[in-house]
Amino acid sequence: MGVVRMQKEAGDRPVTGSGMDQVVETRKLSAKVKAAIGGAVVLVAALLFWWFAPSGSSQTVGADHVTVSSVTRGTFDDFIPLRARVTPLLTVYIDAVEGGRVEKMLVEDGATVAQGQPIAVLSNAELQLSTLARQTEVEQQINNMRSQELSLAQTRLSNERAVLAAETVYDKARRQYEREKPLAAKGFVSTRQFADTEADYELSQRNLAALKRSQATDARLQTSQLSQQQAAAQSMQSGLAIARANLDALQLRAPVAGQLSGFSVQVGQSLQRGERVGQIDSPGRNKLIAGVDEFYLGRVQLQQKASLDFGGKQYAARVTKIYPQVQNGQFQVDLQFLGAEPANIQRGQTMQARLTLGDPTPALLVPNGAFYNETGGNWIFVVTPDGKSAVKRNVRLGRRNAEYIEVLEGLEPGEKVLTSPYTGYTDKTRLDLSK
Repeated sequence: MGVVRMQKEAGDRPVTGSGMDQVVETRKLSAKVKAAIGGAVVLVAALLFWWFAPSGSSQTVGADHVTVSSVTRGTFDDFIPLRARVTPLLTVYIDAVEGGRVEKMLVEDGATVAQGQPIAVLSNAELQLSTLARQTEVEQQINNMRSQELSLAQTRLSNERAVLAAETVYDKARRQYEREKPLAAKGFVSTRQFADTEADYELSQRNLAALKRSQATDARLQTSQLSQQQAAAQSMQSGLAIARANLDALQLRAPVAGQLSGFSVQVGQSLQRGERVGQIDSPGRNKLIAGVDEFYLGRVQLQQKASLDFGGKQYAARVTKIYPQVQNGQFQVDLQFLGAEPANIQRGQTMQARLTLGDPTPALLVPNGAFYNETGGNWIFVVTPDGKSAVKRNVRLGRRNAEYIEVLEGLEPGEKVLTSPYTGYTDKTRLDLSK
């Protein structure tokens, strides 16, 4: 094979592709286009966030964190459970009427005492001296009043004697006047003598009338004065009796019969006036004190029946007193046993009771739950048919007991509702239930 060598001409240049290249001018986006693109991206992001973000009126809740209950038809037993405390039916407190030093203890705490039985002896020298001084003063005043009564009696007797003497003088003057009057008319008695007789008669008559008026006035005043003195004497005697009673109060006595408790004073101890030293409980008679939720304040009435189970037996009781003062969301009621009391119950012991508020009635029921505390029975979360969410619905609930709440409006049998606490959900209208 032959190789043909080609001669390069002197004027020839090396062959390159530079003659084929073209310069392309770069075009940049304008500021308006960039702003429009950025705005579109922000708008799309906001729409995506609004679509996928949870609503402010809804919240996702784990299905295992809520309690789902069914609405059913049944019989509503109108009762409330009570936790009652045993307390004596009658309690009488013992106070130190007068202060003093404890000299002697006559009984011990827990003893059964009779009415009026001495339980302790106090001493109070100041009280004893003041009582003696008061007694002396009263007796002196009474003696003074008796002296005044004696003086009044003597005055009354003197007045009576003066009236009697005046009546005697008057009778003599009258008889003399009656004898001389016919004789003077016939001239057997001188005119002067008869005039003197007539003057004596008239004077004795006026003197007797004046004495009788004076006696009547004195008698009226003396009667009033004697009544006042007698009233004052009675008042003083009463004051003296009170002073003696205060002195007698240094001996503490049982005001009623029963069991003495809380009696912890010691010999040598100083007690202040009015200080409580113990109490006496009625033996064998007890009552129950129970706290009731303030929701039932308008429904609990006197004489309502209650039942208690104790030692395998059922006992009946009734409401005898209602204390309307509400403390810590409760008010107090007293329950008194009807018939025999349980044996061997102790003061302070607690018992379970059921207070009946009304007769059993057919009703639509929803299980009682903590949701009622947040809603007040005005609304409830109802589970949708697919079970994936619960929607807030206005309802009207009525009576409730420890197990069920009566449904008046807003729910149908078979519907599911949330009965667990609504803490943190009260401002929501929908709850999404996640598995």
